[in-house]
Amino acid sequence: MSKSISNIRPQTVEDDSRAVFQSVMGAIALGSNIGNSVDILKLAVAGLNHTLGVTINTCSSVYRTTPIGPPQPDFLNACVLFSTTLSPERLLNTLLSTEIRFGRQRRERWGPRTLDLDLLLYGDAVVTTPQLEVPHPRMGDRAFVLVPLAEIAPDWIDPVSQRSITALLQNVSRQGVERLPDVSLFTAL
Repeated sequence: MSKSISNIRPQTVEDDSRAVFQSVMGAIALGSNIGNSVDILKLAVAGLNHTLGVTINTCSSVYRTTPIGPPQPDFLNACVLFSTTLSPERLLNTLLSTEIRFGRQRRERWGPRTLDLDLLLYGDAVVTTPQLEVPHPRMGDRAFVLVPLAEIAPDWIDPVSQRSITALLQNVSRQGVERLPDVSLFTAL
């Protein structure tokens, strides 16, 4: 079950380069497997929702997932839909700063982490820079992303593959992805 916030009003702001951005919808994946992951995810959602230029509109359920990479504890994963007036690059910087505030240390690829925030979708934009790729390049291969994303945005069309999130999910195994019925990020909003 997801929570929606309606009546989102388009806004414009100027970023540091003085380009004006209209409000854009997007999706972020959240994950944590170090510390009190439920509280970390709730606080991260609340913090993002209080960030100037970002509004969290919908939260997925929370899922326990089998990690990819070296041996480590299971992850808790979720996705949120947001609206923003930030450019993709400024939003990425906001996500990275949020990870750091929660103690994120990048020691090994796919290693354990207190908080992982991935920008999955930014409207129908395709962004390729040295720092950022949107849509997230491995989104379509990961059940721990697609299951929660399909819960809140089943008909969203991936601008690269031109397939819906639901269609992408049909091509991955859901093994190792378990919905936690008594955990909700809703209280963070």
